[in-house]
Amino acid sequence: MTLAAVVGAHGIGGEVKLRLFTDDLARYSPFNDGTLTLAALRGNIARFAEVRDRTAAEALRGTTLTVARAALPPLGDGEYYHTDLIGLPVVTPDGAAVGRVVAIENFGAGDVIEIERSTGNRFMAPLQPIAVPEWTAERLVIDPAWIDA
Repeated sequence: MTLAAVVGAHGIGGEVKLRLFTDDLARYSPFNDGTLTLAALRGNIARFAEVRDRTAAEALRGTTLTVARAALPPLGDGEYYHTDLIGLPVVTPDGAAVGRVVAIENFGAGDVIEIERSTGNRFMAPLQPIAVPEWTAERLVIDPAWIDA
């Protein structure tokens, strides 16, 4: 599971700036099958034991930080990992195909799913029961009122 991505070097001592996809990156280490070990974390600035200077930090730009799914905490009722929804087929309550989930964003008021139709057009809907009354590991159901034609 991807928990962060390196967006660039920070300073001259080997630290990197991260784009975080989790609220608590510090609870995880090592990353990427043991190739990176988190030594320190301040907000979105990280130091890895294996990265000693700015040149090495710059070489990490674009690297995603991953952990095994088993390292993640168990989910409660109604909780989900974004990765579990990406790629799910989207259907109406009567089973008509709408498209597939291609992204999940959060602009501060909750998760919003982006759905791509077979035509390539995309639209967004809130991941709230009013728009998405149900989802399973096999599909996501969307209320037709939220479908952008």
